Amino acid sequence: MSQPATEERIPLAAPDLGTSARRNAGNVLSSGQLAEGPQVAAFESAFADFCGTDHAVATSNGTTALHTALEALGLGAGDTVLTTPFSFVATANAIRFAGATPAFADVDPTTLNLDPTAAERRLREGDVDAMIVVHLYGLPAEMDRFAALAQRYDVALIEDCAQAHGATFDGKHVGAIGDAGCFSFYPTKNMTTGEGGMVVTDRESVAERARRFIDHGRTGRYEHAELGHNFRMTDMAAAIGRAQLDRLPSFVATRRRNADRLDDGLDPTPLALPVPVDGARHAYNQYTVRARRIDRDDLRAALDDAGIDTGIYYPTPIHQQPAYAGHRESYPISERAATEVLSLPVHPGLSDADVDRIVAAVREVTRDA
Repeated sequence: MSQPATEERIPLAAPDLGTSARRNAGNVLSSGQLAEGPQVAAFESAFADFCGTDHAVATSNGTTALHTALEALGLGAGDTVLTTPFSFVATANAIRFAGATPAFADVDPTTLNLDPTAAERRLREGDVDAMIVVHLYGLPAEMDRFAALAQRYDVALIEDCAQAHGATFDGKHVGAIGDAGCFSFYPTKNMTTGEGGMVVTDRESVAERARRFIDHGRTGRYEHAELGHNFRMTDMAAAIGRAQLDRLPSFVATRRRNADRLDDGLDPTPLALPVPVDGARHAYNQYTVRARRIDRDDLRAALDDAGIDTGIYYPTPIHQQPAYAGHRESYPISERAATEVLSLPVHPGLSDADVDRIVAAVREVTRDA
């Protein structure tokens, strides 16, 4: 099946900056205040309000947000942080950057988020100091169970919300449930600042330490009480972020609408579709299906021929990456998922005709499976 000559490709992601972000960025250029300044402070305040947290600390990207949260919670050399092997490598890398040791537990076979039961088996071993729970693809993890585990085993709880802006669990925004939540504003996320990140928390001591850490451990002008990095966000990025945050509810609502239409159009097919989870409100950074009765690579190639971009998040679990070659354990559910997952376009830039075209192309490829 080849792409008709009159049809444009449907991209997997399509960042929409809009006029307000361009206007805000232009105002920053005119002001001359390009580095961290009033736009960053305003963005932090607005983002904390959106998430329902007392504090937000802007950073240079999502990886530095995770690293900052770990440092702000006092995690480092000698500590072990439990997380999922089925995520972008930055989740585990941040643990290593902080000097701690990553440990893994397998994912739930249905949601592909960290499995609370598998996590508790690892927690029972007694050497875990914190957990990073990833809200994969925008689907909140079972935060009621993870919060209970964190309390029972006295470990810190960090939420990796890099793909979950606007997602909620039991009516509460992700990021506001654990000790700290971390967001990324990379262009493919539900909102963007170009590059950027955010740490949100209700704990004043964590926010204060995070602010020092991202600014070379600064406590005053040319006074540095502890080691830190330059992980600051620029006023330019924050100005874009403020405009994007205003539009985030609309962006997420459209993603959900597109996901609902994909659900309706693709049921039934030989693909496993995203599943609902009690209490969880998906933000659909990705609409990810699983190819179980059809070859995923053949499906992807056919959709490419039809002019539809797709993505594989993630083709290699973290524990199988060369950078983690010393990790000897196996996580079979994550390993199988890596061979099956395929993300279809779901972004707000899709028209109804685009969604219909995606559905028709998938059904054409899978009709005999």
